[in-house]
Amino acid sequence: MAAAAAAAAGPVFWRRLLGLLPGRPGLAALLGRLSDRLGRNPDRRRRRSPWLLLAPLLSPAVPAVTSPPCCLCAEGVHRFQWIRNLVPEFGVSSSHVRVLSSPAEFFELMKGQIKVAKRRVVMASLYLGIGPLEQELVDCLESTLEKSLQAKFPPGLRVSILLDFTRGSRGRKNSRTMLLPLLQRFPEQVRVSLFHTPNLRGLLRLLIPERFNETIGLQHIKVYLFDNNVILSGANLSDSYFTNRQDRYVFLQDCPEIADFFTELVDAVGDVSLQLQGDDSVQMVEGMVHPYKGDRAAYCKAANKRVMDVINSARTRQQMLHAQTFHSDSLLTQEDAAAAGDRRPAPDTWIYPLIQMKPFEIQIDEIVTETLLTEAERGAKVYLTTGYFNLTQAYMDLVLGTRAEYQILLASPEVNGFFGARGVAGAIPAAYVHIERQFYSAVCSLGQQERVRLQEYWRRDWTFHAKGTRRPLAGGRPAQGTPLSSLPSAPAGLGVAWRPASACLHDGSAVAAASSRLCPFQLCKISPLCLPKMWMLRSLGWLF
Repeated sequence: MAAAAAAAAGPVFWRRLLGLLPGRPGLAALLGRLSDRLGRNPDRRRRRSPWLLLAPLLSPAVPAVTSPPCCLCAEGVHRFQWIRNLVPEFGVSSSHVRVLSSPAEFFELMKGQIKVAKRRVVMASLYLGIGPLEQELVDCLESTLEKSLQAKFPPGLRVSILLDFTRGSRGRKNSRTMLLPLLQRFPEQVRVSLFHTPNLRGLLRLLIPERFNETIGLQHIKVYLFDNNVILSGANLSDSYFTNRQDRYVFLQDCPEIADFFTELVDAVGDVSLQLQGDDSVQMVEGMVHPYKGDRAAYCKAANKRVMDVINSARTRQQMLHAQTFHSDSLLTQEDAAAAGDRRPAPDTWIYPLIQMKPFEIQIDEIVTETLLTEAERGAKVYLTTGYFNLTQAYMDLVLGTRAEYQILLASPEVNGFFGARGVAGAIPAAYVHIERQFYSAVCSLGQQERVRLQEYWRRDWTFHAKGTRRPLAGGRPAQGTPLSSLPSAPAGLGVAWRPASACLHDGSAVAAASSRLCPFQLCKISPLCLPKMWMLRSLGWLF
């Protein structure tokens, strides 16, 4: 009875908040959706539960692999190679993959990579913060650009930065003002692109307050590359992500094909974004439809073509390279390659960049994630990690309807980025707890407590932002040589599900690894000092 009362109190709580927001439609829409979700009839869930067993049948089938399997792949990795029909496949040696464990390591690595960059620096993030650590990063860029100008030969260093327009323009001092000195001093070498969602336009754009307009959609790609080295992460360029906000970071060293792909991808999104000028004005690339002043359908069609051209051309290139190189006898073992020094070692890790840009009708991330979850058989183990637990209905049905074991790591309320915030934002952690309780109630009602387990991350004075999916080929921790699949970046729908899955530009990467160097615990590694604590969700009822 107490649980039923708590569930019934949820909608009342949120509708009271909605009544306090007559002039804030953006946040009202967010809270309204949460209210609708919290107010679902529990009886409806119980009536629906038998149909959950059909969830795998209703999901898309695994696409067939059209190209021959790689002779170098470990047994079982072929199961993931259907992804190459959707995106380019990059084969690398695990010796070129390094997993970072802390925000400080991530920050120091970025600074070090900027200082030695000779040809290109490409950075895509939601925003750039305005504190001293962010200024230190900008100073590193300025120093490296200055050295490039002083070189005897024409400067070859190019810096391209992609941010979200709404988040990057918030406040009088913002991401734009932080980067203006670079644009003014190095106009031929620096490009700053600000993506503006085509969904925020007209009266809606005028009415939604600055702080809440990002709920409509934004640029959420996170990639940082320096010459041929790439950092795949979920971290933004902000001080907390450099100090005490736990995220995931995968450093790919000397991977030119991957670096070229992400450079082209960021350039493509940059071409359909607003270009920051030295006087803090913005303008579109000549001939491109304006994202919120022009025709929406025409803009989205042009953006789709620009991005898909990058994906398809890279996929074709990699298929040709795969056929010419990986199926020849020119590859060496890692031991022999170290001695030879001039030929790459045999790949044991395959990386598939997954792109999610639903405004442009690009939903590769959703297709791959749903397929991986659908194909998880009995005995398989799937690890899900998210700082904001709000599964889409499709993912919830797959988790509850398949027979694999799930271990889900969530953020405890205290490490949620909104914990302790002023005003309505301070209630957001409690909203996520309520959603967790709903999900756990569904798990219990189906008697699946042993199959679906939830843990919460907690560390004093830290916040938690890691998102990802890991799926070993067989249940449990993989032994040496056992391939696994991993998405070290957040699949669409694992975070604030309704927003990334439907309105944002988003990138992730699926990794199929046959090396024992890369296990699922490493690809989304949590520091040993950050041990998660177990909480039964039923014990959190006091929050409501």
